[in-house]
Amino acid sequence: MAQSVNISTRGKDGAALPPDRERPSAGQLLGGLFGSTTSAIAVILVVICILLSLLSDSFLTANNIYAILSQSSVVGITAVGGTFVVITGGIDLSVGAAIGLAGMIGALFMQAGFGAVGGTILTMLVAMAVGAINGISVAGIKLAPFIVTLATMGMAQGLTLEANGGQSVYSLPAVFTYFGSGTVLGGIPISVIVTVIVFAAGGLLLTKTAFGKSVFAVGGNREAARLAGIRVNLVTFLVYVIAGICVGIASVIIVGRVGAATPTGGVGVELRVIAAIVIGGTSLFGGKGSLWGTLVGVLLIGVINNGLTLLNVDPFLVQFMQSALIFVAVLFDAVNTRRITRGRLKMPRKS
Repeated sequence: MAQSVNISTRGKDGAALPPDRERPSAGQLLGGLFGSTTSAIAVILVVICILLSLLSDSFLTANNIYAILSQSSVVGITAVGGTFVVITGGIDLSVGAAIGLAGMIGALFMQAGFGAVGGTILTMLVAMAVGAINGISVAGIKLAPFIVTLATMGMAQGLTLEANGGQSVYSLPAVFTYFGSGTVLGGIPISVIVTVIVFAAGGLLLTKTAFGKSVFAVGGNREAARLAGIRVNLVTFLVYVIAGICVGIASVIIVGRVGAATPTGGVGVELRVIAAIVIGGTSLFGGKGSLWGTLVGVLLIGVINNGLTLLNVDPFLVQFMQSALIFVAVLFDAVNTRRITRGRLKMPRKS
């Protein structure tokens, strides 16, 4: 279920707004049929799984299910941090490039003899630094999140290519690659376990802490949140740092899985992350969303990609369908918001 707090439904003067003035989340029309947006997407996910199992005998095998979960881990982990950002009304387009940069710098240091621990720490620090730069630019300098993260995306991509002359870095420590490619408990990928832990930790932070309530409040109405004593700029800064932490973990996973840091590592991840977040019901207008919805969105994208691959669908068509999913989800969000806004304008004023 999408989460929200009371302060997100207050006007600039702090007065409570009527329930129908709350901002809708993406897919709310579908959600009305099943009780929530997340429930609607979950039903769609189940239907798609049934169809794919009928079309491909290998879809529901244990190996393929593990493959879907493992391949979705990078997007899933990154989407946890991205959900925090989007709930505040922001967006982070730099996550894919930051994954590549953090992985490349960490791999170069491991190659230079700093070991798996040193390389992992540096990978995390680089990713957090990118998040901090985004946070300072948005919260402190008041720049538009779209422009800021688009710029940091370009800078990170350039630095990744420059760091090793556009070449990949191989021969990484086995203990490092184990986190991306190893398995435990009879074949469960470690990356899947890490993803579950990140989602659980993110869910607790978002729904069970004062900080989580502040995240929803900032996204619902920044001015009302400020009047309520919430440090809006600090919350905004911290959600981008959280996004950076998730990027760092995802970078360790993807480099470990491939066994090398590549110049194109993380390319395109940002699109799948945004798609998962919006499809899962988090509103791009802020104030509404849930990590449960994001998880369902991640699984939906992973299942579709895997199923289309099993059916030998052209990869270019798969990319088209990913982008189409984003378009449809954003369209639902925009149409619903416009519809509610028009309804508010037509509401008669009470004397």
